[in-house]
Amino acid sequence: MKPAHIAFLLSLIAAVLLLAAGPGTRLELWEFRTGFALMRWAAFAGLAAAALAIVMLLVPRTHRTGPAWLLAALVLGLGVAFVPWNGMRQARAVPPIHDISTDTERPPEFVAVLPLRADAPNPAAYGGAEVAQAQREGYPDLGPLRMDLPPPEAFAKAEQVARDMGWEIVAADPATGRIEATDTTLWFGFKDDIVIRVEADGEGSRVDMRSVSRVGKSDVGTNARRIGTYLQALGSG
Repeated sequence: MKPAHIAFLLSLIAAVLLLAAGPGTRLELWEFRTGFALMRWAAFAGLAAAALAIVMLLVPRTHRTGPAWLLAALVLGLGVAFVPWNGMRQARAVPPIHDISTDTERPPEFVAVLPLRADAPNPAAYGGAEVAQAQREGYPDLGPLRMDLPPPEAFAKAEQVARDMGWEIVAADPATGRIEATDTTLWFGFKDDIVIRVEADGEGSRVDMRSVSRVGKSDVGTNARRIGTYLQALGSG
């Protein structure tokens, strides 16, 4: 096998490791920690392939034997390594928490979802002042949505938007103004649970939302983005 082919094969192995990490976790072929490990190995292999390709491109004898293979190894290796690096960069840019609520003093509570979280590493109970402070520092603009609708109409609209988001609705109780749902992330298939609370606020309604991951210390900003996307859709619908 030519040296250029070795570099490309290494970059191809890195790509396979990266592509397998998420779906393998989603299909429960291994636990999520193994999926994260595969991403790290993919990054190392991708960087190694790119470094090898650069060295070979600088050496005239190996450069002439397969420049196209070396360029492919360089591009593919760096592309694979970028994905875990970018994920790590995003994780460091947000607080290492996985429980986000628009009301940190009186966070909405789960009821119907609790049996589904029985074996989850992360508890359903709110983490308290430490989590609230971390959220305020990381997501200072996150807050409830106020609507110029009476609670029954606001609840119906909130439920419909939740269904439109593609979430699995676990419970929808108009009497208490509570909606509970589960969202499954696309790549790794992580289960995140959601509770929405609709209550009277003067002549209108106030909508609070809480989104909590079942596993993982940090959600890499997923729950905050989910809340922001939902409330924006609810407010503009």
